[in-house]
Amino acid sequence: MRTYRELFRTPEFTPFFAAVSVQTAAQTATGLALGTLVYTRTGSPLLSALAMFGPSLAQVAGALTLLSAADRLPPRAALTALALFSAGAACVQAVPGLPLWAAFAVLLVVGAASSPGGGVRYGLLHEIVPREGFLLGRSVLNMAGGATQICGFAVGGLLVTVFSARGTLLIGAGLYVVAAAVNRFGLTARPPRATGRPSVRETRRTNALLWSSTPRRYVFLALWVPNGLVVGAESLYVAYAPGHAGLLFAGGALGMLAGDTLVGRFVTARGPGWRARLGAPLRLLLAAPYLLFALRPGLPLALAAVVLASVGFAASLLLQERLMALTPRELSGQALGLSSSGMLAMQGVGAAVAGGIAQLTSPATGMAAVAGLSVVVTLALAPGLRDRSGGVGGRLPVADGSPRASRTPRTEETT
Repeated sequence: MRTYRELFRTPEFTPFFAAVSVQTAAQTATGLALGTLVYTRTGSPLLSALAMFGPSLAQVAGALTLLSAADRLPPRAALTALALFSAGAACVQAVPGLPLWAAFAVLLVVGAASSPGGGVRYGLLHEIVPREGFLLGRSVLNMAGGATQICGFAVGGLLVTVFSARGTLLIGAGLYVVAAAVNRFGLTARPPRATGRPSVRETRRTNALLWSSTPRRYVFLALWVPNGLVVGAESLYVAYAPGHAGLLFAGGALGMLAGDTLVGRFVTARGPGWRARLGAPLRLLLAAPYLLFALRPGLPLALAAVVLASVGFAASLLLQERLMALTPRELSGQALGLSSSGMLAMQGVGAAVAGGIAQLTSPATGMAAVAGLSVVVTLALAPGLRDRSGGVGGRLPVADGSPRASRTPRTEETT
């Protein structure tokens, strides 16, 4: 599967694509509205950053207790319920006079409850499309997410101006309801991928199994830490340019769209060799342009740096492809859920670190500092992600992390 036409001819991909896109629009609108609302009330860069990305911190709790649900719940029902739950939470956030502590409590509950969502969603994608179509399908979803965010942040800024932040939260809640309806009536009911009931014990057992493989460990860390630190820089857009934060967010979404198009459509078509060569440069590109913020650039230069850096988010596509090659199919949902939850959790950590530095210094210094940390972590992880297949006849790790001989190292050459 190498073309978009083949992808959209796949049964169920279109409604799946539509539901994910609408839910992304809802997240974009509600996140921007809530960040603006908190910054207006408090004037605090730290609290504003945590309002937008703090729920990600709660993903840690969910990843340790709830992730076994990703493979042990019917996907359609789980996705529908999660969308409705998010709609209800957005309505609560829009209540006038809601205490700040209560607003953050709702965010933490939503973050924890949503932790299996990424695993359910992308595990279902793994069932809808053939294995060789996963990278293309994932890239299309990322591209749609980027396009939706470009429009969503631009339109969201307008909605906040016209309808207020609380009104925008209610609009976001309506979009969540639409996503729930598309999930319910557009997808086929499927049984869970794994048997047994979800439990804390099963979640921890499978997480330990996934983490026990050294190749998978490096992939998880590369997906989580550099990405999370860069999102910490993004969380300071509101504080760095209060009147133009929506433009910076839209620029980041544009860069993500460009990177996902490059990797998903063109690099994939050229074979694994190109993926091997581009992985490391993309991981460095993700953070390096943000170092420019140490000089406190004006809006045009800042926007250019954001767009360029965001192209590097496409590195996660290559890492996710590698993760799937290292993971048994019956654990794919929890592996993707652990990847997603860890990534979101580190985004929350990144937002907290960047916000804390900004609180003590300035937003520009906070952005540059976390970018520098991201570069250091990327370089430290590089040896463990280096391709060791040696070309034809090389030895590649299988799902349990042990090596095997292979004549066609297709999905492993991702660094």
